[in-house]
Amino acid sequence: MPGYEPFLLCDFHIHTRWSDGQLGVAEVVDLYGKTGKFDVIAITDHILMDSDWLARAGRLATLGRRRFGVRKDDFAAYLADIKQEAARALEQYGMLVVAGAEVTQNCLRGKGKKNSHIIALDITQYISADQPARSILQEIRRQGALSIACHPHHRRAPRRLEISTCYLWDHRDDLSDLVDVWEAANRDDLFSVTSLKHFPYVANSDFHKAKHLYSWKTLLRCEKNWPEIKKALRSNVDVALTLFRNGSWAA
Repeated sequence: MPGYEPFLLCDFHIHTRWSDGQLGVAEVVDLYGKTGKFDVIAITDHILMDSDWLARAGRLATLGRRRFGVRKDDFAAYLADIKQEAARALEQYGMLVVAGAEVTQNCLRGKGKKNSHIIALDITQYISADQPARSILQEIRRQGALSIACHPHHRRAPRRLEISTCYLWDHRDDLSDLVDVWEAANRDDLFSVTSLKHFPYVANSDFHKAKHLYSWKTLLRCEKNWPEIKKALRSNVDVALTLFRNGSWAA
């Protein structure tokens, strides 16, 4: 990223039309790549519970035309799509693209006390959302992948519908040993509570539409390859949060 060498500008939370995003994987690659600033992005479409009530409502509202999550039968095709576009992104833009998923638990009962959204980066096998959060985290660890606790605290957004996703934070004493990184910033929100516990943290866009490009991002000082990026995220050394804006950014 010009002016911030040797830092890498990264976004590890991006949705496409494989779930509830508005752009395809190729369109996302071009949107980020054409800025000439991004070094690393991760495609992290939703894997949903079978009983996800939001997805059911969405499918009814769109008469079944929209996809809201990656199904088990589609997972190999999903990874193949990302792999193909990752090769093009590296050649055309010098941008590393990592395949992942957001294993998403949205429970109608209990006012979200059981809800957890967990990003799994560099997974190779489907992970069901219909199991306890601990089991999801253990499976991510078993695959040698990296876990991120998404927006792990209360969001104050009176003008938009938000789901409470506090389960991981509320059970941090039991689960923090399995969570590799916590989102301290997501789109325009800041969750400063994560820093109070000195947890490793990142900032992401939670990208669903083009305007979400302009949001919180992560700066990493490491080599541009996945093993070094994973190591840097887990150690959380030489990590900075940055606001990426239209034409400029501020660390």
